[in-house]
Amino acid sequence: MSTRRILLVEDDEGLRQIASLSLSKIGRHEVLAVDSGAAALSQAEAFAPELLVLDVNMPDMDGPETLQALRKLPSLAAVPAIFLTARTLAREVAMLRGLGAVDVIAKPFEPRGLCARVAQVFAPAPAPTAPVADGRPSVLVARTTRASAT
Repeated sequence: MSTRRILLVEDDEGLRQIASLSLSKIGRHEVLAVDSGAAALSQAEAFAPELLVLDVNMPDMDGPETLQALRKLPSLAAVPAIFLTARTLAREVAMLRGLGAVDVIAKPFEPRGLCARVAQVFAPAPAPTAPVADGRPSVLVARTTRASAT
């Protein structure tokens, strides 16, 4: 697994430390952990993250506002984002995904679970399968035979 740069924005100091340590020690990523959207905006371009992990509910600038502001920076326009939230009602998750989040992770989270979800974001996309030569779908039929009792 190669090291990736992750910008973590979380206002709760304890959760920020747990997430940062998990992603750096278990996930073996380089993590820049900041406590606000403003701090993220001031440091993001220089850090050049390959993933944004954003708390949804923060004072001053919340996660969705932070993501919108970061997306205005050309170098971060296409960087995938994950939201961390304690509010996981289906409509809230759908709204966050509608903002472009590739994942929404419920708080509290298990450190290994967080790392596994981040690893999925960095996993290579499966290779496309080659089409069948004549354009028709293929079907494999397997049949088993039973030995007759004689």
